[in-house]
Amino acid sequence: MVPRDEFLAVFSASVRDGTFARLTLGKPRGPDATLQKILIRPVTLKSGPHLSLVWRHDKRDITKNLAPDEGVQEVDRLIGTDFHSAHLATTQQSVQLEYNKKGEPRLSLGLSASPFVDTTHDRTKPRLLPVEAQAWLGALGVTTAAGAVREGMADKNRQIHKFVEIISHLMVDVPLPEDRPAEVVDMGCGKGYLTFATHDYLDRVVKHSVRVCGVEVRPELVALGNKIAHDTARPKLSFVGGTIQDAVLPALDVLIALHACDTATDDAIARGIKADAALIVVAPCCQKEVRAQLHAAPVLAPALRHGIFQERHAEFATDALRALLLEWAGYDTKVFEFISSEHTGKNLMIAATKRKGMGRSDADATKVRELAAFYGITHQSLARQLQFSL
Repeated sequence: MVPRDEFLAVFSASVRDGTFARLTLGKPRGPDATLQKILIRPVTLKSGPHLSLVWRHDKRDITKNLAPDEGVQEVDRLIGTDFHSAHLATTQQSVQLEYNKKGEPRLSLGLSASPFVDTTHDRTKPRLLPVEAQAWLGALGVTTAAGAVREGMADKNRQIHKFVEIISHLMVDVPLPEDRPAEVVDMGCGKGYLTFATHDYLDRVVKHSVRVCGVEVRPELVALGNKIAHDTARPKLSFVGGTIQDAVLPALDVLIALHACDTATDDAIARGIKADAALIVVAPCCQKEVRAQLHAAPVLAPALRHGIFQERHAEFATDALRALLLEWAGYDTKVFEFISSEHTGKNLMIAATKRKGMGRSDADATKVRELAAFYGITHQSLARQLQFSL
C-alpha cells in the first residue's frame, strides 16, 4: 500500500472506531497565501458525531462541521494536493505523512499520541487554572498586565494549559495521602511555569492539601521562583537549589521531570521509584546513552546506517526500556504525546501510576531483558540505579 493510502486508511479506521483524537494538515500548496493549516478534531453535535474542520488563516478562522464520511472524503481530497503534511493523533498511535520537494510521500509511525479524545463542541476550551493564576503568568512573562498572551509565548502558554489538562486526568487514579499534605516535586523546573501551574490546580482548583516544590540547579531561577511565590501569596509553593540526584526533599508523592536531558530522566524516575511515589510524570529529552550501543537485528542494519533512523531507534529503545522498567517496578504506565509535534519535537510523555499490592514479577523482568537483547543494549542508567541486570 502506498504511504498516502495507508495514512488515509488509518485515519478512516480511527474515525470509525472512535480512537481519532486530532489531525493537522500543514505545508499548504493551494492558491490562498493566507491559509496556514487545517485543524481537525471529533465533535459531538445534537445530530451525532461529526468532524470539525478549522481552516486557519492569518487573521481569521473558518469552521465546518462535517459528517464523519464527508470529513474523511474532504481530507482525502486535500492531502497531497492542497497540503503536503499531515499529522494524525489517535489514542493508539501517531502517524505522520510528509511530502518532499519532489512530491514523494513518506510515512512515519510513532507511539500512542493522545490518551484522551475531547469531542465537546464548545470551541472555547475550559481552562483548569484559576483566575488568580494570572499573577504568576504575568510575573513570568507569559502574559501582559491585561492578561493577553505576549508575543512569542503562545506555545509556552499552550504547553502550560495542556499540562494541567493532563495532570487533571492522571490525578483521578492517584491516591494522595489524607493524613498529611501531599508532597509534589518538579525536578529541573527551570523558571517554574509548570510548578506554579501544578500548585494552582491542586491547591486552588482541586483544593487538596498539598505542598509543591520546584528543584532547580540555577540559583537565580530558584530566587526568582521563591520571590514570585511570596509576592503572589503562595505559601505552599517553594523552590530549592540542587540537582535531581542530590536535592534534599521530604516524602515524595508526585514527581514531575520534564525535558530532563539524557540520563537525568533516569535519575528522576529512579528517585521517584525509590521514594515509592504514587505518580511519576516525565518528558524525556536527548536520549544519548543507548545510541552508541545499538546493535539491532541484521535486517535493520541497512536502515540504521542513516543517522536519523538511528536517533529515532535510540529514542524508542530508551523510552520503551524506561516504561518496561517502571512496569517491572510496580507501576502502570501510559506513553503519549505531551504537546503537538507542530510546537515541539520533544513531546513524548511517560506517566506511571503506582499499582497496589503487586510486587515485581519475572514476566515483567523478561520483557525488559528481551527488548534490551534485541537492540544489543548491555547497560542503561535506570536499570543500573534499580540494580536490574540487563
